Amino acid sequence: MLTLTFFVKTLIDIYIMVLLLRLWMQWTHCDFYNQFSQLIVKITQPIVGPLRRIIPAFGQLDTVSLFLALILAMIKLPLLTLIEIRILIIDIIYLMVGMLAFMKAAGELMFWVVIVRSLLSWVSQGRSPMDVVFYQLSEPLMYPIRCILPAMGGIDFSAMVVILILYALNYLGMDLFSGIWYRL
Repeated sequence: MLTLTFFVKTLIDIYIMVLLLRLWMQWTHCDFYNQFSQLIVKITQPIVGPLRRIIPAFGQLDTVSLFLALILAMIKLPLLTLIEIRILIIDIIYLMVGMLAFMKAAGELMFWVVIVRSLLSWVSQGRSPMDVVFYQLSEPLMYPIRCILPAMGGIDFSAMVVILILYALNYLGMDLFSGIWYRL
């Protein structure tokens, strides 16, 4: 059962992150014609497309992607409980825990975007089409820190500060919700 739990949790987490990435890409006005952007749209379009006819968008906010990510986060824990102990428990507490799972997934997505941007800056040095998208995604996180902490000796420490802040928030979640944080 642990293997099945791992696969289901991983698939749900990845799809939540892809939906949040689509939302984030629209919010930051990423290049839609980039190959990476097209991949994210193609992965999410079979579910997001039909729901767009039912759920309207609010301005620049992609409400369908946000709604789907929230729904997946809310059903994740009851589904994992069903797999582990073969009992379906739907409780308002599990649904509220879904909000925590949503916030944790958003934090993990931010972490991975900053890590990938940092690695791409060392490896491809701006020659990859993905560099542009990851720059556009991570710049709203890194620019405010760069304004406070300028580059020292030609080295930009803003990515490291963002990662440290995300780690601190993750540890805060572990402290505040110690019983459930690890299952999210």
